[in-house]
Amino acid sequence: MLRETALVFAALVVFAGATLVNHCDSEVPFEDSTQISVSDCDQPTCTLKQGTTVSIEIKLVPNRNIENLINDVGAILFGVPLPFVGVDGTNACDNIYNTDGSKAGCPLKKDVEYLYKNSFPVLAFYPRVALVVRYALREGNDKVICFDVPAKITK
Repeated sequence: MLRETALVFAALVVFAGATLVNHCDSEVPFEDSTQISVSDCDQPTCTLKQGTTVSIEIKLVPNRNIENLINDVGAILFGVPLPFVGVDGTNACDNIYNTDGSKAGCPLKKDVEYLYKNSFPVLAFYPRVALVVRYALREGNDKVICFDVPAKITK
């Protein structure tokens, strides 16, 4: 899956203050440490404050045409995967933009740059614990990009 992810998308610099993340199911960091940006988090462990909204941005260049993308977002807590309510399973095409800021949606064309922008709430009832946020975009069962972010939920 790691090689499939690398082959499907090239993620590029989004903006200063990028977040250090690892490939899913791995301690291996992304080759370019500036590939993914999470708001207010440039070093792991990211602090996710209850009652706030966290933003994420990824610049994507597909190396093949992509017809549809789904958000696959959750937390791994004590080894158990749990979905992030309101983001997991939603249509990621709604969060795809052209580099000029205009809405692009799907399908995505091979070798064209896109910007994925999304946000998710850190709900007040989430427990104050250390966890790993697993963030993926998938087409069907194929995770086209997937990364893990060590995090801690705080008050």
